[in-house]
Amino acid sequence: MLTALIPVFIIILLGHLCKRAGFLRQPFWTGAEQLTYFILFPALLFEKLATASFDIGVALPMALSLILTILSLSLLLFLFRPLSGLTGPSFSSVFQGSVRFNTFVALAGISALLGSSGLTLAAVLLLGMIPLINLLCVLTLARFGNGQRTNVRGIFLEILRNPLIQACLLGFLYNLSPLPQPRGLFLVFDILGKAGLPMGLLAVGAGLRLESLKSGGQGIILSCLVKLLLFPLSTAGFCLLLQVQGEPRAVAIIFSAVPTAVSAFILARQLGGDTDLMASIVTAQTVISVATMPFMLEVLKVSV
Repeated sequence: MLTALIPVFIIILLGHLCKRAGFLRQPFWTGAEQLTYFILFPALLFEKLATASFDIGVALPMALSLILTILSLSLLLFLFRPLSGLTGPSFSSVFQGSVRFNTFVALAGISALLGSSGLTLAAVLLLGMIPLINLLCVLTLARFGNGQRTNVRGIFLEILRNPLIQACLLGFLYNLSPLPQPRGLFLVFDILGKAGLPMGLLAVGAGLRLESLKSGGQGIILSCLVKLLLFPLSTAGFCLLLQVQGEPRAVAIIFSAVPTAVSAFILARQLGGDTDLMASIVTAQTVISVATMPFMLEVLKVSV
């Protein structure tokens, strides 16, 4: 397990060092993130779902275990908010840090640990989790952030425009259709998808802001406890309840154990969240997950 995960974090570190040394400047990293998000990862997810053979009866309980975890933790955070002493914008950033997941790290980890079959299950998970998490985070920011209020129609349109959701939907529909799968065309998707994993990890490293760790103490601690410890433990509990075992259980727990997403900072900036705290949470969780991710996978007996 460590042999598979250590290269993932080494590539993240390499991206950070390249950015910090000025070897590759900010315009490159902005383009790298856009390329990965809009082309490389969608190609990966489409190819996996379009060509895969999977049992929807196995995939649905796996997805449900994570959905129930996200809803349970969201309720717990809202109940705890009055006792936390956090301002509205700060709470919105803690909320995002607690329920969002870094897709780049999750897919790279699953690829390293479980291979192609794990990536197919991951694509099924994304189809259900991305809309739910984006909806919850946007509503939370609309309620507690300092930005402009966002209408429900705008939220759903934004979710539908998500390229990862579009790729998963198209791949799933293509899989169900009688359309042929031209080898040359799908080889293009395969090559693009393989490029997405290292590029995404390098971009994660470039996005780290170590200087931001000087502030945000309570918010960082709370979000790290929920995301890196309580989230995977809750997921394992719901997997047990729903009898999710084997590779689907491993995929669900890997997703739950990864740090929060860099995109949380962008959403906080757009909708009036605490951007300084959000940057601190993203950086702290990414650094700490180097230890907590293999630890939680070992404690929860994730077999690979």
